[in-house]
Amino acid sequence: MTNKILMKGSEAIAEAAILSGCRYFFGYPITPQNEIPEYLAKHLPKVGGTFLQAESEISAIYMVLGGAAAGARVMTSSSSPGISLKQEGISYMAGAEAPCVIVNIMRGGPGLGAIQGAQPDYWQATRGGGHGDYRLLVLAPATVQEAVNLTYQAFDLADKYRNPVMILGDGILAQIMEPVELPEANMQLPEKAWAVGKNENRPRNIVSSSYPKVYELEQVNIRLHERYAQIKKNEVRWDSYLTEDAEYVIASYGSAARIAKAAIKMARAEGIKVGLIRPISVWPFPAEPFQRIIPQTKFFLSFEMCTGQMIDDVRLAIGNERPVYHYGRLGGVIPLPEELLAKIKELVKEAK
Repeated sequence: MTNKILMKGSEAIAEAAILSGCRYFFGYPITPQNEIPEYLAKHLPKVGGTFLQAESEISAIYMVLGGAAAGARVMTSSSSPGISLKQEGISYMAGAEAPCVIVNIMRGGPGLGAIQGAQPDYWQATRGGGHGDYRLLVLAPATVQEAVNLTYQAFDLADKYRNPVMILGDGILAQIMEPVELPEANMQLPEKAWAVGKNENRPRNIVSSSYPKVYELEQVNIRLHERYAQIKKNEVRWDSYLTEDAEYVIASYGSAARIAKAAIKMARAEGIKVGLIRPISVWPFPAEPFQRIIPQTKFFLSFEMCTGQMIDDVRLAIGNERPVYHYGRLGGVIPLPEELLAKIKELVKEAK
């Protein structure tokens, strides 16, 4: 029998980071993710770690770069406009091949927006919100347990590929409480021979994203994109629900996917064969399950809490083979399963 404890999503993410071996956190407060730094401020010092509230989001991300360059497991967290302020530093970290974990608990936007849960940062996360040719590995949990598991794994993935990894959540995930089973503490962290620091057995290392010689920078970009190809090959994650006989398929991620499941159950009760494909890694995007299900599917519906951003990747995955529609609420308004069911019925009627 496993022991589970009731935890708020934001606090569970913070505890998973500690258990994964994270010992440094640099951040700046912004709702609706403030419980992450609050929890780490209390609990990181207990395991010999360091919590520091920087003077700004910009300062925080460069402290993360310093900690990562020194070989530490380090994390920052913020919410939408705070992540925007970190974008230059995130690009620097990608260019310097400095691993870290970045948590974005999305809120309504654009601008300062509202603190309720929303999903308007998909493009920013998956397209690289900063400058240059770079990618983040982006994981989007839908439950508190999944947030624990993915945060724990994110540090291993960051070290494996020497690349920043983002946990893409929202205000719903951060604030709900669910029972979780916590993993064992990771006591075997990888050696990082590339990190800066004094070591008599090797030459001095420099971790930098500055390559003023253009042909040298070209080779860095080639190396990075070969690594991204390996990520696309090895780290695609997704889940499905009732797709075996589905004639209509909803694409949804994170908290919105939980609403989609409820609507699908309601539709099934009325004899409408609807299924769900839920990307867990939103980059790399899981194109294959969409492509495989095309022959049996009459249309796809991208259900997101924004104006429609993941819909671009769904369309790229299936081409012009089937219609792709969008439904969602904006600015932090949480759509009800009944609303999505009404949209499904409308589209089913049109498809007949």
